[in-house]
Amino acid sequence: MSSNRCTEPLAALLTSFDFMKQFPEFAALGRRQRWLNSVSLGRFPMHLVMFDIDGTLTETMKVDEECFVRSFKDVFGFADIDTDWSHYPRTTDSGIFHDVFTSRSGRSPTTQEVSRFRQHFIQLLVAASSQSPFAPVAGADRLLSRLAQGGSHRVSLATGGWRDSARLKMASAGMCFDDHPAASADDALDRESIMRLSKQRAAERYGESFACTVYVGDGVWDARTCRSVGIPFIGIGTGSRATRLSAEGAVCVFPDFSDPDIFLKSLYEITNAA
Repeated sequence: MSSNRCTEPLAALLTSFDFMKQFPEFAALGRRQRWLNSVSLGRFPMHLVMFDIDGTLTETMKVDEECFVRSFKDVFGFADIDTDWSHYPRTTDSGIFHDVFTSRSGRSPTTQEVSRFRQHFIQLLVAASSQSPFAPVAGADRLLSRLAQGGSHRVSLATGGWRDSARLKMASAGMCFDDHPAASADDALDRESIMRLSKQRAAERYGESFACTVYVGDGVWDARTCRSVGIPFIGIGTGSRATRLSAEGAVCVFPDFSDPDIFLKSLYEITNAA
């Protein structure tokens, strides 16, 4: 009993914002105390790592863009599509399709028109994957396996692509979309809603809440969405893309997952600091 009475005021003091601001060296002690409290209650803090797919887990940005643009031409005769996806207010397959169709036709697409476009898009992706299987981003498959086997992190997917295309790309690259709770462009036009739904589905599948959520993606739209919903963002990219992701607020940027130990070290530091 005396031990509890001593540690509770200490925990309250160490987690006080004003105290940690004045004495930052004690912030780590506060996180340690919260961790010890959770362990004493028989549970460990659990963290959620949410992944994008195109350009993050699979090397499919180029083929996805080509098939998407060609589908507009083949199905509706729309040419000269702006492929700088950061120009669109909702950077998802459903959001971009809706915006392009509306701007060209002066009306919203019907359910049948959306279905026709999606079917053709998937057919093009299937043909492309048959010619040459899609590659995983280096180390992605091994990283997902390590996270799944670990005790402190859970995985979910939050993609701006449609579910069928995401499932196809991951399967072609040797990964399984359905192994993880996920949300996609089937669920919403905007990425904020997709991320929130992915987290909700992860909590339902794993039966627990999360002390921290981190998103891993490759687009500036990913960084902006993370800033909007208030979660840390880890970028995947090289060269000018990496520079831009850092400028948009990425906590850190990796070229890929070929060195999982370095990635996991950074992940642990981010989640423990949250």
